[in-house]
Amino acid sequence: MANTSRAVVRAAIHKRIRRKVRGSTERPRLAVYRSLSHIYAQVIDDYQGQTIVSASTTEKDLRGARGGNVDAARRVGKAIAERALAKGIEHVVFDRGGYLYHGRIKALTDAARAAGLNKNEAIAPADESSAQEAEPAQKPEKKRKKDKEQQ
Repeated sequence: MANTSRAVVRAAIHKRIRRKVRGSTERPRLAVYRSLSHIYAQVIDDYQGQTIVSASTTEKDLRGARGGNVDAARRVGKAIAERALAKGIEHVVFDRGGYLYHGRIKALTDAARAAGLNKNEAIAPADESSAQEAEPAQKPEKKRKKDKEQQ
C-alpha cells in the first residue's frame, strides 16, 4: 500500500529534487521551507556547506499580522534578494523544497526576481493577470467539411 502521508511524500519529492539541484559558490541554492504559520528562505553554498543569507517571517523586521500568507512570502522574497545582492550574489538555483510551485512559493520567487535576483528570469512588476487578460490566446479557426465542399 502506498504511503499517503503528505510529509512523507513531500520529503520524497524534496529528495528527488536535491539529487538534481546543487548550489555552487558562483550560483548558490535558494531553499524554501513553508509551515502553516511561517515561511523561511536560505541561500546556501552546498560545496562549502554553509548558509550565506537567510530570511523568514519569524524576524522582527519581516513579521506582519500573519506569517503564513502570500504577502508575507513576498516580503521574505524581497528581503532575501536584497540580502543576497548585498553579499554579491546575483544568480541562484531555486529549490522549492518539494512544494508545488504555487501560492506562497511562487510569490516568494517572483518577489525575489522582481527585487533583482536572476535578472534574466525577472517578471514585470505590473500585475500579471491583467497582462494575460489583455492578450487572450486565440486558436486558429478550423475549416469545416461543409466549407471545404462549398469551395
